[in-house]
Amino acid sequence: MPTVEELYRNYGILADATEQVGQIRRQAIKELPQFATGENLPRVADILTQLLQTDDSAEFNLVNNALLSIFKMDAKGTLGGLFSQILQGEDIVRERAIKFLSTKLKTLPDEVLTKEVEELILTESKKVLEDVTGEEFVLFMKILSGLKSLQTVSGRQQLVELVAEQADLEQTFNPSDPDCVDRLLQCTRQAVPLFSKNVHSTRFVTYFCEQVLPNLGTLTTPVEGLDIQLEVLKLLAEMSSFCGDMEKLETNLRKLFDKLLEYMPLPPEEAENGENAGNEEPKLQFSYVECLLYSFHQLGRKLPDFLTAKLNAEKLKDFKIRLQYFARGLQVYIRQLRLALQGKTGEALKTEENKIKVVALKITNNINVLIKDLFHIPPSYKSTVTLSWKPVQKVEIGQKRASEDTTSGSPAKKSSAGPKRDARQIYNPPSGKYSSNLGNFNYERSLQGK
Repeated sequence: MPTVEELYRNYGILADATEQVGQIRRQAIKELPQFATGENLPRVADILTQLLQTDDSAEFNLVNNALLSIFKMDAKGTLGGLFSQILQGEDIVRERAIKFLSTKLKTLPDEVLTKEVEELILTESKKVLEDVTGEEFVLFMKILSGLKSLQTVSGRQQLVELVAEQADLEQTFNPSDPDCVDRLLQCTRQAVPLFSKNVHSTRFVTYFCEQVLPNLGTLTTPVEGLDIQLEVLKLLAEMSSFCGDMEKLETNLRKLFDKLLEYMPLPPEEAENGENAGNEEPKLQFSYVECLLYSFHQLGRKLPDFLTAKLNAEKLKDFKIRLQYFARGLQVYIRQLRLALQGKTGEALKTEENKIKVVALKITNNINVLIKDLFHIPPSYKSTVTLSWKPVQKVEIGQKRASEDTTSGSPAKKSSAGPKRDARQIYNPPSGKYSSNLGNFNYERSLQGK
């Protein structure tokens, strides 16, 4: 089998007439698939993969087309050449070969991507995943999750195990290492779409509760402008819906509960005249509380007597005081937001300010529903809400809507392939004291008889 240089020389690529070189190179690329017969095919695939490094757009397109044509002749042989360069080739060749697979495999017909071919892709991908960058890992997850043979429950479970291995969940988490934090987030983002009622997130949720939550305040990230704490809490909330049986459920639920308390302040002390005794009103971080309260609500279903049997009376009383105070703030902000959005439709809701208000209304309504559940005697875990950054799910005919509040004022959203960092906004409520009529509002009393 001739080398690249010999093929080029045969077609005059080393000719003195430089103006003809490009044309002759392109012709050589077009003719290369003719050599792809029998044992020569993997070598031709290897050569074509090397040629992906060209900066000439016309040549690059020809190389792509040539690779696709030999893929249809012998998919396994072509994959041999591609993965050979991914594992051993130059960085630019490796990068472009991975991108070729991530963009072109999905265009191939089923008769080319047989079960045996997909098994080869999985086997070779596992070898590559032993040493990949974050970007390469994301591309390989895109490749593998698109394979038909991995669309089954067992296939999804295989992918989750691959991600867990990549996330290094057996190792102690180092919150001060930006690369360690970034790797965990990258891997978790890839795992979240794979979880379902049959493919559980237990291993990831356990790791977040045991290793990440206790270190939430010390997390570092190489990504400028990213609220790393909110990012972690959102991922935990999304995963908590699909957590299976957890070995140390009570211990991890307590860690989640303790973290929730940090974001649910006690009311400020009042002086004898009823005024604030000099303390500033605590800042209510609604975005954080939505995530933590939702996660606690999901895991709490698995241990419904946690608040009544696992906490002492003083701790439970303290928690209810915090819930009551937070609920008072919620009522103010929900009214303000509804008033601000009243009568606004279409283009008016698309302004940046109103978009934030719509999300804020979702957040506050979600917290409102979850707090009502926890104020039941005994606490209830029956309500269902859609997390504020997730698309609203359609209610099936005959299915009871959990709460109308969870979607009030919110236009339908299109689902996205993955989380957008710039879309994850924190809602900062208006500053200032609560209105004077709040003193008469009792959240717990309002639920009696329901």
